[in-house]
Amino acid sequence: MAFSSLLLTTSPTLPLSSHRRTLPIPSTRPLKPSVNPNFATNSSNPRSIEPLFVSARVRARGSSIGEAEAEEPYVDGGDDEGGALRGEDSAAFDLGEQRLASWAYFAAILGAVLFGLNVVWIDPSTGFGTAFVGAVSSLSSSHEVVMLILIIIFAAVHSGMASFRDAGEKLIGERAYRVLFAGISLPLAVSTIVYFINHRYDGTQLWQVQSVPGIHELVWVSSFISFYFLYPSTFNLLEVAAVDKPKLHMWETGIMRITRHPQMVGQVIWCLAHTLWIGNSVAVAASVGLIAHHLFGVWNGDRRLASRYGEAFEVVKSRTSVIPFAAILDGRQRLPKNYYKEFIRLPYLTITILTLGAYFAHPLMQSSSYGLHW
Repeated sequence: MAFSSLLLTTSPTLPLSSHRRTLPIPSTRPLKPSVNPNFATNSSNPRSIEPLFVSARVRARGSSIGEAEAEEPYVDGGDDEGGALRGEDSAAFDLGEQRLASWAYFAAILGAVLFGLNVVWIDPSTGFGTAFVGAVSSLSSSHEVVMLILIIIFAAVHSGMASFRDAGEKLIGERAYRVLFAGISLPLAVSTIVYFINHRYDGTQLWQVQSVPGIHELVWVSSFISFYFLYPSTFNLLEVAAVDKPKLHMWETGIMRITRHPQMVGQVIWCLAHTLWIGNSVAVAASVGLIAHHLFGVWNGDRRLASRYGEAFEVVKSRTSVIPFAAILDGRQRLPKNYYKEFIRLPYLTITILTLGAYFAHPLMQSSSYGLHW
């Protein structure tokens, strides 16, 4: 669900000339580290995490570009009656397992993708983005309708390709399918984001609360919190760039204990906060489209995990919830005493830094979008 991460780089503030306060902007590319699912439980604390000394790893040798391919086995955490993990430990990051060559490949791939995206799609003199947005805009004079059409096009492509992932990977391989997926989804996401930035204040004003004391702070804090829910959608950057062989992960710790679908929850929080701040019909249209897309993703994501992991996913599903904190409150999810340690990890520190950095870079993002006239 790359679009939510990308769209969240835009905070619907007033145009630069208005001198209004800007809102926090989520990172486009949060760190997604390697993980190790080989965890057992501690007999004294059935929900705590202790690594098993076994050879299987999520990121096994031979999984990165330049290494021989090796199958990466799924390791069952053990007897679910004892509370053992059946999924993977989210946000685990072992610096000793990182390979300098892998991150060099990542940097090279990222640079090539950004260059290609600019030439093929963004640059008005060479790219197709202007023509695409112009064609969609010609369908209606309503910015709300155009906004919804752009989101529907992206959602159909993004969720459609995710649904056919198993068949596609068998046909052309995991890395090639990831490249195809990103190559189609990313330009559509950029088009939708830029259109939203440029037209977010063109709708009918429904309410105006920006001058109400505390509203800016509420929206800022809500947006910042939403990033921690959105972050698990890209836990491993090396897989996003197809440096490591992409996999369909079944996370179970950290934010997943609060909700099994954190990206949906984060998107809802972000949409509600920014719709409150902007208060017009374009913001409402964008939020309706994005939330509907992510609600579909809840059903589709569970379906894909059930198909891939079978009974193991049913165990994870039984002790997690879609609604935040529901499984905890009804006793199906027992938090370990050291639960806070599942968040004191480098990836969460990284997303905090990137979020703040994107916030301060917001004026540059806005001016770049305005320059495209989409």
